[in-house]
Amino acid sequence: MEHARAACADDIAEIALLAQLLLDELAPTRGGALWARRERRDGPYETTYGALLTRDDAFVVVGTVHDVVVGFGVVLAEALRDGGVLGVITDLFVHPEARSVGVGEAMIGCLVAYCTEHHCVGIDALVLPGHRAAKNFFEESGFTARALVMHHKPASVPGE
Repeated sequence: MEHARAACADDIAEIALLAQLLLDELAPTRGGALWARRERRDGPYETTYGALLTRDDAFVVVGTVHDVVVGFGVVLAEALRDGGVLGVITDLFVHPEARSVGVGEAMIGCLVAYCTEHHCVGIDALVLPGHRAAKNFFEESGFTARALVMHHKPASVPGE
């Protein structure tokens, strides 16, 4: 049975493995190379994600099937200029072999509940243009686009 719960220190090794799978999946997609350079978390993942468990402005969730961790998600409570709080989902990933059984839905439910409890004015999540399944997932979960990031790559980029 699929389930989602708050992550604990015992989950960090599995989260680290899933974070590497996330990088491997997204980096080659459209928009993924720059995402890997700018938005992804730095390693070592055990340290990076372990530190999130201790932050007051972060919530880490794991998704399970029969108590085996197969997914993870992270939301940050970002302070806004007017004193409000915006929930920002920075990570949401389900192992490819565990998709389409409800794990993602269970995790997004936990992340939204956290944001509701923390009086967030809304919740943002970044979806790469090359990842149609993620876009569809978020739309089916009630998310809509509120901004588009336009990008231009010069013809000659030093170091590439």
